[in-house]
Amino acid sequence: MKSDIIKKGISRVGNRALLYATGACAKDLSKPFIGIASSFTDLVPGHMHMRGLERAIENGVYAGGGKPFIFGVPGICDGIAMGHFGMRYSLASRELIADTIETMAGAYNLDGLVLLTNCDKITPGMLMGCLRINIPSIVVTAGPMLTGRYKGRRLDLVRDTFEAVGKYKKGEISRKELDELEINACPGPGSCQGLFTANTMSCLTETMGMSLPGCATSLAVSSKKSRIAFESGEKIVELVKNNINPRKILTKKAFLNAIIVDMALGGSTNTVLHLTAIAKEAGVKLDLGVFDSISRQTPKIADLRPGGEYFLEDLEMAGGIPAVLNRLISRLKDNPTVSGTSIKNIASKSVVDDEEIIRPLGNPYKEEGGIAILKGNIAPEGAVVKQGAVHENAMEFTGRAKVFDSEEEAMDAILKDKIKKGNVVVIRYEGPNGGPGMREMLSPTSAIVGMGLSDDVALITDGRFSGGTRGPCIGHISPEASKRGPLAIIKNNDCIKIDIRKRRINVALSDAEIKRRLKKWKAPKPKVSEGWLSRYAKFVSSASKGAVLEVS
Repeated sequence: MKSDIIKKGISRVGNRALLYATGACAKDLSKPFIGIASSFTDLVPGHMHMRGLERAIENGVYAGGGKPFIFGVPGICDGIAMGHFGMRYSLASRELIADTIETMAGAYNLDGLVLLTNCDKITPGMLMGCLRINIPSIVVTAGPMLTGRYKGRRLDLVRDTFEAVGKYKKGEISRKELDELEINACPGPGSCQGLFTANTMSCLTETMGMSLPGCATSLAVSSKKSRIAFESGEKIVELVKNNINPRKILTKKAFLNAIIVDMALGGSTNTVLHLTAIAKEAGVKLDLGVFDSISRQTPKIADLRPGGEYFLEDLEMAGGIPAVLNRLISRLKDNPTVSGTSIKNIASKSVVDDEEIIRPLGNPYKEEGGIAILKGNIAPEGAVVKQGAVHENAMEFTGRAKVFDSEEEAMDAILKDKIKKGNVVVIRYEGPNGGPGMREMLSPTSAIVGMGLSDDVALITDGRFSGGTRGPCIGHISPEASKRGPLAIIKNNDCIKIDIRKRRINVALSDAEIKRRLKKWKAPKPKVSEGWLSRYAKFVSSASKGAVLEVS
């Protein structure tokens, strides 16, 4: 066992003494050492119930013949961090999490890992870390939240709180109703109720074979989730004995399957960043063209919020990810999973329990997948849009630029009714380097939707969007403005043309004019000049490469 290096031999008397101090018994030293990386925190609804899941995993590890050790990793709730300086830490924390997994597993020579996660960038960070250390690992995602309830209708965080701000400003709802939505939208533990980033990453993690079947959509409050946690604890010991490490599972086939499911469900645009970053750690090359090619060929067979009307609890009742795999079986590449059976075997044994929640391929909600990659003179390296959440009327959009150098400036203008029909809101210097941290723009996009302008106003940015964003919102524009990307030289009233079907995004300027403006452009002063974010800004790559840290 890998852990023998810290627990066997006469020279390890001191090491064993410290292990005994933790409460370990002599017989524990003959067992595989299993790290349980827990992102528990009281600050995150999606993670606050993890203490019980930790116990279930521990019991499973003991039942399987291993010795469990829990350690913590950071956990940020993007919803709470949204709209202020704190969001700069969100994407950047993915790298901290990967470093933490690598550090703890490496320092203690752990034999295996159970990764207890749930929200947004925490799941990809854990996957990146376990790939680096490449010891047997299994992921337990802690499950989606139940929908809220108000006057007989179901609620979710994004549509019924963030978007409600715009409705209140427009006078469509009263302050009393706004307060009722605020208190009722999120009834308890779990990741936010739609197919936002957290739930999308859970679904893709199961699709890639790193979670047990049914894990992604089993609800946070369910005993099913506790059983899966226990079974994952048992299973990791088996994976250690058989030396099934992450790189044997996270193959090119696994990533292609993940993109197919992502497009079929209409997942978050953040998956482009995260899958690219995870693939890099796996030694698998993924470029933006792969996402767009698969999207062109994959029908969207689910209608989940934010773009649709269904919730993760509906997807769970319809059969979860195994049922989605069953629908897509003819398109999937067979690949091993942590369960010990292949992904196509899981798919073949699954059934769809609701034909409307998970439609047949011949009767999709949309003919193409949920995400599109755009290019043009604004985004030579590419940009990303959640086309599955864009109304048909807004798939082509031409408008005049309203330019802002920060999210706060844009939000102030939106709430002061300075944004009108036909505007293209440009938010720049919010990319991985310029932000730094590539903040999500859920507050401005939700305010635009809430004010009834979702089809009449576009928004483009070198930042990113929440999985809850809908409307013609184009993010990840690369290269970013702070790296001398063309977004930096757009001026108020420049004409911007977006054609999602043709995958184009352009400003109506000649190449000569763009070059002239870029020649005169001067880089702005960094927004952050101290602390670890300033170091992050120096080493982070373009969004088109996954916004990963690079040594040079």
